Amino acid sequence: MKQIKRDSCKAAPLDAGESGPASLDMIVGRNAVLEALKSGRALENVNIVRGDIKGSILQIIAMAKEKGIPIKEVSPAKLDAMCGGGNHQGVIAVASAHPYAVLEDLFQLAQERGEKPFFILCDELEDPHNLGAVIRTAEATGAHGVIIPKRRTAGLTPAVYKASAGAVEYLPVVRVANLSSAIQELKERGVWIYAADMGGKNWCEMDYTGPLALVVGSEGKGVGRLIRENSDFIVSMPMRGKVNSLNASVAAGILMYEVARQRAGIAAAQIRK
Repeated sequence: MKQIKRDSCKAAPLDAGESGPASLDMIVGRNAVLEALKSGRALENVNIVRGDIKGSILQIIAMAKEKGIPIKEVSPAKLDAMCGGGNHQGVIAVASAHPYAVLEDLFQLAQERGEKPFFILCDELEDPHNLGAVIRTAEATGAHGVIIPKRRTAGLTPAVYKASAGAVEYLPVVRVANLSSAIQELKERGVWIYAADMGGKNWCEMDYTGPLALVVGSEGKGVGRLIRENSDFIVSMPMRGKVNSLNASVAAGILMYEVARQRAGIAAAQIRK
């Protein structure tokens, strides 16, 4: 069998001292990226050199679009920096640190536990440390999964893996093409949508014991207009200090533990009966 020569260069890790998935996060060179696309490997995005795009890069773009993988046009200097100045041939793909689940996996997990669905939706949460922290807290509070959009958000990169403290190994993460469409599907399946944003009802006066999905907004803009309009409830936390907002993962953590507290209370009451 003829051996296929694969282009590669050693990629610098995203975080100093990071091990495990960090060494596998970048696939460098045209042949290597083509093979990754053909194999169906989970990719966060494909970075293409800005400018004269031709040859096999056109095939890479077509395959990435067909699979719904985000494509980024970047400068040659950016690609050089990503792989330490190696021969990237104008293309670098960023691989996922862990495979993604599908929406049905989340419902199945809730059913297996005999619990009502409890999902976390991240609306354009771009900071990998925030996303990792959300995943970590979601797993700790008994959520059944996290849902993120394909674009304008951090994905399951090594930095997110590290920030989650390995929680992505135990909690399914779903990546959807359109978060608004995913919300509509959840609502059709009986899930109530709670968006954490300003101008809503007091967070600690809400009932979180039913099937629900908690929406966490981006660091700068909060929950998007369309997502907010499609939500059943808007919940807010009173701010008594000088600042007017909390870190996204901190706010999400507070709300997730309130969900866990209320559900634990219901379970304890049922045991007492």
